Amino acid sequence: MAGLALVVFISLYFVEAGYGQFRSRKWGWSISNRLAWVLMEAPVFVVMALIWGRAGFPLSLPAFVLFCLFELHYFQRSFIFPLLLRGKGRMPVAIMLMGVCFNTVNGILQGGGLFWYPNPGFADGAAYMLRWNFIAGVALFLFGFAVNLHSDSVIRHLRKPGDTRHYLPQRGMYRYVTSANYFGEITEWVGFALAAATPAAWVFPLWTAANLVPRANSIYHHYQDEFGAEAVAPRKRVFPFLY
Repeated sequence: MAGLALVVFISLYFVEAGYGQFRSRKWGWSISNRLAWVLMEAPVFVVMALIWGRAGFPLSLPAFVLFCLFELHYFQRSFIFPLLLRGKGRMPVAIMLMGVCFNTVNGILQGGGLFWYPNPGFADGAAYMLRWNFIAGVALFLFGFAVNLHSDSVIRHLRKPGDTRHYLPQRGMYRYVTSANYFGEITEWVGFALAAATPAAWVFPLWTAANLVPRANSIYHHYQDEFGAEAVAPRKRVFPFLY
């Protein structure tokens, strides 16, 4: 998975994933954005829950807390986020199916990392939760989750009903980066990996960055072309003050 992430990272600097503002007919048949997001994101929510159940509903407190944080993110992404989408956007089925494949594999990977091959420190229960990495990791996750939710809200409210103009988002973390929602999501999974401290957990932020950093670069240049370099500056792409 780590090796594939590197391949994806390099490839996406040359090929724009055809969804959202970069959707094009070359990606083939498309379906409603709302339906596509549910079908794409729900599998990982279900897979993680099934693994937890198949493992006997283990009550290791650190693993359970991380399980709840994971499911919180994907409940929002699978069943709430699609309902909040505005407009009549569409997503290519090919993109959706790639998302389904990744989410299914990642659900197995993360569920296995929590319940099949957990961090031995989880056996310490609440004592593990007092370690610096768990505290810092959960704090980072919650911060990233909040940034993600707020950034999505900013994008949704850029236009009033009936308005078709394009706007440069400027509230919240968008004052520092042009892809604040991606910054929030990457931060979430870095926090998750820091708290879990397992190889499987660290693959997740690696994949997230491999997928989102090149797309953030495309969005940055798209905004420069549409609004001008001066309007976009001094924002970075996805990591404030860095890139």
